[in-house]
Amino acid sequence: MKISINSNNSGIHLNQLFFLPAFLGLFFGGQVKAQNFMPIKQYPQQYFQWPVGATKALVANFGELRPNHYHMGLDCRTEQVENKPIFAAADGYIAKVKIEPWGFGRALYVNHPNGMTTLYAHLNDFYPALEKYVKEQQYKMESWQLFIDLPADLFLVKKGSTIAYSGNTGGSQGPHLHFEVRDTKTDKVLNPLLMGFPIADNIAPDVLRLAVYDRCLSTYEQTPKIYPLKKVNGVYIPVGGKINVNSEKVSFAITAWDRYTGSTNQNGIYEAVLYNNEQPVIGFQMDQISYLETRYLNAHIDYKLRASGGVYLQHLSKLSGTEDVIYTSNGSDGVLDLEANDPRNIRIAVSDPNGNTSTVKFELNRTGLSASRKNTPAQSQQSFHPGFINIFENDQVQFYLPQRALYDSFHFKYNEIKDAKGQPVYQLHQATVPVHTFFPISIKGSFKEADTGKVVMYRFYGSKKDYKKASHHNGWYKASFREFGNYQLLIDSIPPSISPVGFTNHMNTAKLSRLLFVVKDDTEEIDGFTATLDGKWIRFSNDKGKNFIYKFDEHCGPGSHELVITAKDQVGNTTTKTYQFTR
Repeated sequence: MKISINSNNSGIHLNQLFFLPAFLGLFFGGQVKAQNFMPIKQYPQQYFQWPVGATKALVANFGELRPNHYHMGLDCRTEQVENKPIFAAADGYIAKVKIEPWGFGRALYVNHPNGMTTLYAHLNDFYPALEKYVKEQQYKMESWQLFIDLPADLFLVKKGSTIAYSGNTGGSQGPHLHFEVRDTKTDKVLNPLLMGFPIADNIAPDVLRLAVYDRCLSTYEQTPKIYPLKKVNGVYIPVGGKINVNSEKVSFAITAWDRYTGSTNQNGIYEAVLYNNEQPVIGFQMDQISYLETRYLNAHIDYKLRASGGVYLQHLSKLSGTEDVIYTSNGSDGVLDLEANDPRNIRIAVSDPNGNTSTVKFELNRTGLSASRKNTPAQSQQSFHPGFINIFENDQVQFYLPQRALYDSFHFKYNEIKDAKGQPVYQLHQATVPVHTFFPISIKGSFKEADTGKVVMYRFYGSKKDYKKASHHNGWYKASFREFGNYQLLIDSIPPSISPVGFTNHMNTAKLSRLLFVVKDDTEEIDGFTATLDGKWIRFSNDKGKNFIYKFDEHCGPGSHELVITAKDQVGNTTTKTYQFTR
């Protein structure tokens, strides 16, 4: 079967669609030029059109700072409503379809002949032919959630053709389109604002504050000195224009955001470069980031400050445990070595993708050394270091951090307390130190043999809670996490609850358009949901986790029906409910 979709109903031939002109390299991915120290990428201009039928405006841009990740695309406005038409940004074919309760929600991937892929997320319905195909695949797989590859000749699209309708599905907090451009071969996500999209911007970024760090200490074991900035004659300066420090090693961070013409949104900045006596030292650029790299944001920001409720500060130095995902340097890590009474002229240039630039300037001088280092941990505390396997173990708790788990060194703190019921809680440092990879934790526990399969490891810190099923071996219970915090073993013996909304047993549903059930579990983790209608699998959607919805369709005809719903949590506790209704 071959299905073509286009804006004028003319067909598309696959051999025409994917002919690569010899000159393509002249405007895509060619030579990377260096200007002002940072690399300049040569991306195609005006190859892609605006992807949504709404006012051309942004809610968020590429590289904005989010919890544990960079924002990996453009959030395009849909005028605060759903079901705006979504257009193919260029000729191509639909290569993948993804449906999930969080994350992208309902999403499409379109491959293009220039070697790029565009992604459209938080969608409602796909266009009719594709929607029909996806529904068939869901019933074939007996799964609402799916991530499938499509043959290249099955759903061809023309630039400007309608491929879906905007929504608010998945991890979206309000109606919009999340749009990405990727390198198809590497799956790197590229900055679309370097490709000539029609977003007017003649406003330079705002720089709010400067932070100075004593890099003789861990970034997690100090509070930086923060300087508010003011604009004088077009240049941002700290009060007095001079900064004196008492350390032989310092680094900097900034708080800054970008704005677009006609918008008050505080968006992420594209680039910042640190100069020492007018020599470039280090800079970062939000140009291309993969989803395998996006968690390195936790090394790019002052994670401790942000996790404690503070502002975002973006480092102009590279922590030793991070990768060169966004950084370019002169070979250093961005930490300046200072001699006493050797003043430096420091300049920081902060730019947006259109080249609008703001400048921070000040004189830096080391006036001496502090007599003692405050906040220096006791030598008895165990030191953890990036680039090494770090191990902690006692007779109650054991864990190890893989080699690439940490970004900076710190002194690990351990404590054991009791909860309100007198049960042990193990405090594994604080969640203000980030961990890059999952790491296995084992806790010793004594439970009845019948309960060993019901044990969950519970992690909490502040308002955040996580539960993982714990595997058992010789009295130890193990699960994997990637955050420090408070840990405890619990028995989960309570099955999920299933609650219908607006629907009752033996109801005549002729006036209903859908069935809605809310499924909850005390550990907040639903491992499985299955619904059958008259003994056959029926498709319930599960957007945003707890609401399961069936929209009446051809699978439920007139007459009497039996609906059976089963929900299971991660340790196997199961609830099944049966309902009779007529239609």
